Amino acid sequence: MRVKFVTALAIAVGVMAAATCVGVGAEEQAPAGSAAVRAEHDGAMTAAAANGIAPGTSITMQNWQQYKEYMPDGMADFFAGKYSWKMPSDVQMDVGPTVIHPLPKTYQEATEKYSGQVKIVDLPDGGLTLANYQGGSPFPNPTEPHRGWKILADVWYRYLPHLIVDTYGSGCTIDNGGRISCEAAQIISRQLSYNTDPGVPATIAGANGKFSSEYFMVLEPEQDRYTTTLTVSYADPARPEDVYLFLPALRRYQPVSSAARCSQGQGTDTTQEDYRFGFNSNITEMQAEVVGEKKILALIDFTLPAGNFPDNFDMPLGWPKPSWGKWQLRDVYVISASKIPAKAGGYCFGKRVMYVDKATFQPLWEDLYDMKMQPWKFFGLFLRTVDVPQIGPVTASGSMVWAFWNVQEQHASFFIDPASGHDVYINEQAPADFNDLTKYTSPAGLTMIMR
Repeated sequence: MRVKFVTALAIAVGVMAAATCVGVGAEEQAPAGSAAVRAEHDGAMTAAAANGIAPGTSITMQNWQQYKEYMPDGMADFFAGKYSWKMPSDVQMDVGPTVIHPLPKTYQEATEKYSGQVKIVDLPDGGLTLANYQGGSPFPNPTEPHRGWKILADVWYRYLPHLIVDTYGSGCTIDNGGRISCEAAQIISRQLSYNTDPGVPATIAGANGKFSSEYFMVLEPEQDRYTTTLTVSYADPARPEDVYLFLPALRRYQPVSSAARCSQGQGTDTTQEDYRFGFNSNITEMQAEVVGEKKILALIDFTLPAGNFPDNFDMPLGWPKPSWGKWQLRDVYVISASKIPAKAGGYCFGKRVMYVDKATFQPLWEDLYDMKMQPWKFFGLFLRTVDVPQIGPVTASGSMVWAFWNVQEQHASFFIDPASGHDVYINEQAPADFNDLTKYTSPAGLTMIMR
């Protein structure tokens, strides 16, 4: 589920208290080439042979060093035993063929039609913004100048279905004593502008300048039920998000200060900067540089783990078991993103090293550093492919398992969307009630809760 899973509760408490089979999408989505590189912590790149890993290979504690060049830094650190969080002794990562599902035809067409007119505009505070963006990937072949920021913009505007309804997402945490706590929520994510899905208007009637919204309502435990957050982002990327919180005890909602963006959710290892499937910072306040390009192991096209956490997770790390599916080698951009100097004061992360899938611009793994540039959290994103109506198989579908390992505080958080036995509805699969824009995309809709 979204990484805001318990963040809403934390705010509420504070208020109350006081290739193998390859299809190429729009532009450059083929494999990166004949060389792979490993991003070191200091940004230096070391050359590595790029012959790949043969399908059928099993990576274990006994042979992992042969394949470490194909791992994000955080994953390699788990194998190396650098932190209290370590790979289980029985870890087994079975490698399968790389299967790239092409981006939707309509998204590719929008990219081809509009990307050539997109311009970067300098802002007075040193940030960047876009002009003339109308849909698709704004920079399908990111080049200098500002190549890293262009990739970050591609992440923000990557293809996602215009409506994702997670009927029952599960979120669980492990504290430094090994205690596990789980809760559940309903999440409705919607794109309101720049849509490319067949039969969907580019701008939804009544969007009123909004780009996307997320409605997040706690279902369990019962004492927290109906606690709800609504997050709204805008078509103008420079406009700050609006966040509203509904408090069931008070039967009313209130705006939430943007200063709370870096607050970790109560008991979790997530911030609002991490949600929207891996990245939620205002791109006009960010700077990014390309660290390199490489191939990494990623878990894609997998089956959600059956049962309730920690069933079918390889504990105590909470690593995916072989029963989930095969790992793939994916071509990625490695970028290091941070706040521009004018916006860096009081921010939580010194840098966010993102491993961005070239085929989808979806982050597959992130290494998060504190303001002293020390490793803080490692963030794995394991993607479940879903058949989207009128489109076909989509990798960045909103259905996934997220995992955060906090190596400084020995905590971890896991989110499963949807939890075993529950449904996720995509686009027109969703029951008609979820098309109520007032209810799910406006603060007025929060007043309808518990009525």
